[in-house]
Amino acid sequence: MEKKSLFNAQDRAGKTLESPGAYPFTRGIHPTMYTKKVWTMRQYAGFGDARSSNERYQYLLSQGITGLSIAFDLPTQMGYDSDHPLAQGEVGRVGVAISSLEDMEIVLNQIPLDQVSTSMTINSTAAILLCLYIAVADKNGVPRSKLRGTIQNDVLKEYIARGTYIFPPSPSLKITTDLFEFCKNEVSEWNTISISGYHIREAGSTAVQEVAFTLSDGLTYVQAALDRGLKIDDFAPRLSFFFNVHNDFLEEIAKFRAARRLWAKLIQERYEPKDKKSLLLRFHAQTAGSTLIPVQVDTNVIRVTLQCLAAALGGAQSIHTNSRDEALGLPTEEAALLALRTQQVIAFESAMPSVVDPLGGSYAIEEMTDKIEAEAKKLIETIETKGGVVKCIEEGWQQGLIQEAAYNYQMDIENKKRIVVGLNSFQQKEKHPAKILAIDPKIEKEQVERLKAFRARRDSNKHQQVQAELLKVASEGGNVVPVILKAIHGHSTLGEITSTLEKVFGRYKG
Repeated sequence: MEKKSLFNAQDRAGKTLESPGAYPFTRGIHPTMYTKKVWTMRQYAGFGDARSSNERYQYLLSQGITGLSIAFDLPTQMGYDSDHPLAQGEVGRVGVAISSLEDMEIVLNQIPLDQVSTSMTINSTAAILLCLYIAVADKNGVPRSKLRGTIQNDVLKEYIARGTYIFPPSPSLKITTDLFEFCKNEVSEWNTISISGYHIREAGSTAVQEVAFTLSDGLTYVQAALDRGLKIDDFAPRLSFFFNVHNDFLEEIAKFRAARRLWAKLIQERYEPKDKKSLLLRFHAQTAGSTLIPVQVDTNVIRVTLQCLAAALGGAQSIHTNSRDEALGLPTEEAALLALRTQQVIAFESAMPSVVDPLGGSYAIEEMTDKIEAEAKKLIETIETKGGVVKCIEEGWQQGLIQEAAYNYQMDIENKKRIVVGLNSFQQKEKHPAKILAIDPKIEKEQVERLKAFRARRDSNKHQQVQAELLKVASEGGNVVPVILKAIHGHSTLGEITSTLEKVFGRYKG
């Protein structure tokens, strides 16, 4: 059956339904949305050493992903080299180990950096990882103007929900802004931050809290950039967001619409940008890892399918679908492929993308959108009344609300007020346990040996000079990113750069 690509209700309960691509962008940031091009399909991946991860990326690219999404191990996230005593036993466990330029060159081997959009889920060491990425492009002759992708670089949510912070909030916020300033001129097509609600929701927040805390963080980054002397249109068009997709199908669709509309209104009313792109809430969505269960793992495929569809109906610019086995460990190649195929079936077989905003005008969706927007706005105003995001973080205010919400959610599951198929209802004895991807212990040993050889080959005098320069710039309050890039080209490691900055900023104890 032929269908129109756009349905526009003239009136819904006394309200005019605006067009997609028009302020405040409730129905999507583009007039045509997926009718011309579907969302970018990313599969978050990374494990073991750089070579193992590169093989997985090459495989996924051959199977049809349209954007890379790199996961880093905990030592990399926390600013430790693979041979640091605190890294022992964690190297390559939950992502790829990256300590040096050599590691980054291996992980990106034969990947066309001028053609592939790359997302890097890294925060406290975001500036270092982006400089490593740029350094690889420089060595390969790829112009910086051709680099496209996103660095998460959202350290505020680390204090709220995740914990992989290094420095205290204020200097961390300063480094985030340094990256904004650097990328404006040097890597103009790069999204300098992915303001993340994903981890806030994974920690147990409600949908309203996810929207409110994420947008509050976003406003804090905006103000920090303005205080630096940047103009709103210098950096706001490159801001991006990262949201969770939970199980409440209709609520999640409404959540995305509410977040998009509220952000546009807040930026317009407070800053009056001249560039329309400064108003756009462009977002990546990932299905909810916290909803996956370790038994009857095939049911996770169904959860992920519904969550992916909700993200698409909500207007995501890119989507990652979790693998069915992620409640047990890192995804196997087979499970990762099935997760990608889930996106592809929705995109290319369902015909859903042929209609712009299919649920626009739905009484249920519109009312939920209005309610989420109003409640999130009220929560944002409360944060501002209490002194702002950083002050609330230091007082543990957001953390307390999330913990309460997480407790209530878990109690609903335990009391069967919330049914989880296979977990608290419809249980059965497992006949064939799911395969689990195991990380070979020798990977850590080989990674450490390669890192030591890397240090032994470098010019020690050059390394020491650039570290002294980094210490000086950081101490004087200058932009540290150009010197970090210089240090990377001089073969300083991630841990060494972090250690130098730590001498100035200290390490946050929480």
